[in-house]
Amino acid sequence: MAKARAISSSTTTLAIVLLCMTLVGQSYGQLKQGFYNGKCSTNVESVIFEIVYKAFQNDRTLVAALLRMQFHDCAIRGCDASILLDGSGSEKVAPSNGSVRGYELIDAIKTRLEQLCPGLVSCADIIAIATRVAVVLAEGKWYEVETGRRDGFTSSASEAENGLPKTNIPVWAAVRLFGSWGLSADDFVLLLGGGHTVGVIHCSKFLDRLYNYQNTGKEDPSMNKNTLIAFRNTCPKSGSNNFVFADQTPGSVLKVDNGYYKAIKQGQGVLEIDQRIESDSITRDTVNRLAYKEGDFDYQFGGAMVRLGRVGVLTGTQGQVRRNCRRNN
Repeated sequence: MAKARAISSSTTTLAIVLLCMTLVGQSYGQLKQGFYNGKCSTNVESVIFEIVYKAFQNDRTLVAALLRMQFHDCAIRGCDASILLDGSGSEKVAPSNGSVRGYELIDAIKTRLEQLCPGLVSCADIIAIATRVAVVLAEGKWYEVETGRRDGFTSSASEAENGLPKTNIPVWAAVRLFGSWGLSADDFVLLLGGGHTVGVIHCSKFLDRLYNYQNTGKEDPSMNKNTLIAFRNTCPKSGSNNFVFADQTPGSVLKVDNGYYKAIKQGQGVLEIDQRIESDSITRDTVNRLAYKEGDFDYQFGGAMVRLGRVGVLTGTQGQVRRNCRRNN
């Protein structure tokens, strides 16, 4: 959708555009675009849009939160909203999910949709649609979301802790993991970059790269020297709760664009995996293309998000449609 970047100028315009774009019926398996059309007294995706839009006006970091939530949900048991379930042993309490937020926004959307069309819209679909809205509001390109997911019954903190990729995972292992979900090496690079083109990363996640890389007592030699100095000023060796922007490209930190790839080409990757994809033979050609070929990231990121949204989905009579996203019916 060529005019997606102009959407943020008016909620009315956005709602009209959204309504038109969701009145389509292409399908993938039992997922399809416009799954809820004609099933509710109002346009489901327009309702979600309005709530996310209002929240985004107060917190532009919301896009990073929702992108993280969707990836962390889909990576464990598939895209079934298992990350939303409360409980002492649920995914939500796993240390790897400690930085995931946005639960209250999903709750607000679910509450409103239950008023309008009770028992219809799954929490898993709310995550997918809300994330797309946030991406567009952050100047990313519009992409069509397939819907028809149902919610899972099970959520496990240990599964999340063992299943989510670590920040120092080797590139080959990350590509293999994504392959097990039916995603390609290009999808991996697109989703990593899309998630890290916005948001922040706390010092504790990369302190070793600044002071004791691979137990050498030195910095990671692949890090840009000026970036190293700046990061050390923000993140002292003794540790802190400070953070840096995941995308080190000036003017790009809150936009869904290709700035991340330009930054890692300059040795400004924050996490180890960020910098490794720039030099690894499996991924470097994709990084080069996304960094320097204008428009490639804009057009391809949405497709990667759609493919992520197909991972391990429950459809038809599988699972449930939760009335409250935090607990099973």
